Amino acid sequence: MLRSLDIRDMLLIDRLELSFGPGLNVLTGETGAGKSILLDCLGFVLGWRGRADLVRQGAAQGEVTAVFDLPPAHPARAILSEVGIEPEDELILRRINGGDGRKTGYVNDRRVSGEVLRQLSEVLVELHGQHDDRGLLNPRGHRALLDAFGGLDLSPVRQAWAARREARRALAEAEAALARAREEEDFLRHAVRELDDLAPMPGEEAELDTRRRSMQAAERIREDVARALQMLGAEGAEGAMLDANRWLEGAADRAEGRLDEPIQALSRALIELGEAHRGVEDALSAMEFDPAALESAEERLFALRALARKHDVLADDLAGLADELRQRLGRIDAGEASLAALQQAARAADEAYAEAADALSVARAQAAARLDRAVSAELAPLKMERAVFETRLAEAEPGPEGQDAVAFTVATNPGAPSGPLDKIASGGELSRFLLALKVCLARGNDALVLIFDEIDRGVGGATADAVGRRLKRLSEDAQVLVVTHSPQVAALGTNHFRVAKSVEDGMTTSTVAALARDQRVEEIARMLSGDRITEAATEAARVLISG
Repeated sequence: MLRSLDIRDMLLIDRLELSFGPGLNVLTGETGAGKSILLDCLGFVLGWRGRADLVRQGAAQGEVTAVFDLPPAHPARAILSEVGIEPEDELILRRINGGDGRKTGYVNDRRVSGEVLRQLSEVLVELHGQHDDRGLLNPRGHRALLDAFGGLDLSPVRQAWAARREARRALAEAEAALARAREEEDFLRHAVRELDDLAPMPGEEAELDTRRRSMQAAERIREDVARALQMLGAEGAEGAMLDANRWLEGAADRAEGRLDEPIQALSRALIELGEAHRGVEDALSAMEFDPAALESAEERLFALRALARKHDVLADDLAGLADELRQRLGRIDAGEASLAALQQAARAADEAYAEAADALSVARAQAAARLDRAVSAELAPLKMERAVFETRLAEAEPGPEGQDAVAFTVATNPGAPSGPLDKIASGGELSRFLLALKVCLARGNDALVLIFDEIDRGVGGATADAVGRRLKRLSEDAQVLVVTHSPQVAALGTNHFRVAKSVEDGMTTSTVAALARDQRVEEIARMLSGDRITEAATEAARVLISG
């Protein structure tokens, strides 16, 4: 609910503080008094795009503050949370218009953009008038209005659409992946065959390199080791030492013991020489290798390294690469079966969506028929019993909200061509169409403040009374503000405000005053009789107010 509106230095308003109440709030005044200025100022603080020259002449800046009450479940709370503002029970919107044209907006003293104000305005206020293109005259919103009127549950269609979209996404990704895989199928099959032929093993490169180095080293030193073994053997040091030992032992009996120690040392040396001979002999035996084995090890090592360079991986990763390439080939081989399953899933999702969307279309057609009957019932008291209102459904591009386009159309007389509301109906007829439609659509919706700008223009008498009573009915479920020239409408107001204009020292100023009962009688009498208020007009005003 709009609780208050504070305006400073805007257009013809110097300083104005208004407090609104629940129910039907009516604003009256002579033509040109400035009633539309209030709506301009309210639209300004709500971020609506409008006239640029809003600042009062001579003022440095203009400012508008609007205070709304927010019940716990009000949709404005979600918008506030999204922009990082903690929702409270009171919502204060403030917007400043500088003399240089710059505009600054605040929500609960937090600076915000005009876009945030406009988002909030969508869930706070709904304006209806002869030139309204934000609400009922905008065909883009007709489908949502019909769904709300019919109480339709769109969740099955939304869920089916999401499942359909996911199934189609999975199918498209699989088709693209299979197409990419097929482009490299020849390469994959050749690479896998090449890797399978080589059959690389993790750690094999290091093992082959060690063996190769060992055989290469043995090849270089084996000749020297063999020569050394020969020099240590019977034809070398061992033979010479045995001969020396035999000669010394033959001479020892005649040497009077002087050769005993040398002979013992030579015996020990022969033992050590034997151990050295056996060690060198063992080493030489270990160095024996097949030159073909060295050639084979080198060939395999070079083949491993060449294949690793070809695939830009480490040699130890070749085995894993082979497994990966085999998997990719497997996906190609199994791709057709997998693709067929995904295609079947996509067809099933399409069918499920079509079924849910068809059911929603049927429900919409039924709701449209009920809405048409309801609007027709409302048009009769508004002296438009010959007019025909029709909710038209047409096929639209499928989406999460179904496959229907919805448009409200009218024909002012039976047999006359029908068309969009704002193209067929005249000003007064359009106002009554909008009111009848809003009465049918707004029941039970207390989230919005409904504003009607001279929606009763061009009607009077019983028709004006019917307009007023429908506005009164709307105000039972939502706060209603109406700018009116009709005394019948004004008499039904819960709260009555009079807009007046005065000129002082060459400066024109608009003021707004809340009226007490006696003042209401006087104002409605003025609306009935004009400048000269008669006793008859005053009595008629009392009768209208008393109902």
